[in-house]
Amino acid sequence: MNSLIIFTLLILLMLTGMPISISLGLTVLTFLFVMTDVPIQSVAHKLFTGIEKFEIMAIPFFILAGSFLTSGGVAKRMINFATSMVGHWHGGLALAGVLACALFAAVSGSSPATVVAIGSIILPAMIAQGYPKRFGAGVITTSGALGILIPPSIVMVMYSVTTNTSVGQLFMAGVVPGVMLAFLLGLTTWFLARKHGYPRMPKASWASRWSAFRKSAWGLALIVIVMGGIYSGKFTPTEAAAMAAVYAFIIAVFVYKDLKPRQVFKVLLDSASLSAMLLYIIANAVLFSFVMTSEGIPQAMAEWITGQGMGVVTFLLVVNLMLLLAGNVMEPSSIVLIMAPILFPVAMKLGIDPVHFGILIVVNMEVGMCHPPVGLNLYVASGITKMGISELTVAVMPWLCTMLAFLVLVTYVPEISLWLPRQVYG
Repeated sequence: MNSLIIFTLLILLMLTGMPISISLGLTVLTFLFVMTDVPIQSVAHKLFTGIEKFEIMAIPFFILAGSFLTSGGVAKRMINFATSMVGHWHGGLALAGVLACALFAAVSGSSPATVVAIGSIILPAMIAQGYPKRFGAGVITTSGALGILIPPSIVMVMYSVTTNTSVGQLFMAGVVPGVMLAFLLGLTTWFLARKHGYPRMPKASWASRWSAFRKSAWGLALIVIVMGGIYSGKFTPTEAAAMAAVYAFIIAVFVYKDLKPRQVFKVLLDSASLSAMLLYIIANAVLFSFVMTSEGIPQAMAEWITGQGMGVVTFLLVVNLMLLLAGNVMEPSSIVLIMAPILFPVAMKLGIDPVHFGILIVVNMEVGMCHPPVGLNLYVASGITKMGISELTVAVMPWLCTMLAFLVLVTYVPEISLWLPRQVYG
């Protein structure tokens, strides 16, 4: 009964159009003050300790690094390098968009940032070459979702915070699925481009490829710094995030010189604003998780599911359906912070690996970012292309079907997620 009251109140507040963070906070406070005897001091203590974890510091640093890279010319140089490598294939410029999104995802950690950085440059070029706007929008909207699967990933950090799973292992686990999904999205793009006879570019010489690589090397080096540092044990994911922010600042301002010193303050302000919003959501989500745990709701759910004889296969199917439905009404950060603490104990009781479960959730979030009504990537792409959400929804459908097929693969073949972490961490 308590769980029904909590979720009903949360849904009613969300339906009023209230922000998720405030809906969470009001739900928890109302329940605590009306239906329990929990002292007010414990509420304040939980709000403070909820964002006191060292891992959470990675979020503002990765956001800051992404902001510097988006504001600088890193994306343009990555696109030039990607174009030189795959531009001569069927749908070459579109394939370059997929590859550029994968590369930028490996340095930004954010899907909307990837869509903005790559899409704002490559979409006008695709239209100028004769590609249909709908095709270009579909490619970039879905490929941009790689931003939260290919490490570093802000969503992975949030899952780690709520479940106490290793961020380093999650980052390693995201590499193979991220590369696989990028390949599948590229394959879909190539097939459609070949079928419809979309334009190809002249094959670049190895000299021009080397030149494009050399110009983009400063940005690509960030991948080596972050993943190499974590892999070698030189620094933690949080320290890697801080290094990424400093490095991104240096290359944007002093190496490429695309970002003027007077623009730095605006980048810092925008990053601080976004970080504060996410930290506020996290604080309220931790309080929500505290209430759920104190009322024994996750434990009761685990007992009920195991009592129904629900096995791993059925449970994972139910989880996917729940997360895909949640993606219709909430953005990824909120879904992870609300659903992970509830579903995680059940998954552990059924013997599901926590890292595999985390990657499964992240892939679900990717799909949610590409379909209406609250798909963030759709709204970002709509702003770039000036297309309506309904038209964009139709445009992304071939790639969205590919992502759903990949979700099934990741769900039921754990080795895709776990092979690399096991090689690294044993």
